[in-house]
Amino acid sequence: MEVILKKNVDKLGYANEIVTVKPGYGRNFLIPQGYAVLATASAKKAHAEVMKQKAHKESKLVAEAQELAAKLADLTVTISTKAGENGKIFGSVNTVQLSEALKKAGYDVDRKSLKIKDEPIKEVGTYEAEANLHKGVKPVFKFEVVGE
Repeated sequence: MEVILKKNVDKLGYANEIVTVKPGYGRNFLIPQGYAVLATASAKKAHAEVMKQKAHKESKLVAEAQELAAKLADLTVTISTKAGENGKIFGSVNTVQLSEALKKAGYDVDRKSLKIKDEPIKEVGTYEAEANLHKGVKPVFKFEVVGE
């Protein structure tokens, strides 16, 4: 079954891609959740026209994403959290806190596009995260967890 993705779907594809999925996955999950539409002949024609128009806009987005990726690669963000005497954190650090720390540093990155490499983080230290800014633009940057 072929579907046209409306949104990025993890481990499947990016928005506006035509992908082949099993019929049950398409009918029971992707289409009802609004992640995809059925790829009929008329939908494919409309999709081709939309893709022509988006090609120009896409090049601008890729350039912006690469510019932000270059800035993020050199960046080290600091997240302060409550920690015990031996360096153990009360709770854990997640993408929400990382996204807030990036906003304070002046970079607006959606928390859903962030992936922390060594999750869960329960100790003070330096870690790495990956930001999925655009198709093929995934910079890895460092962040530091310090105790208050």
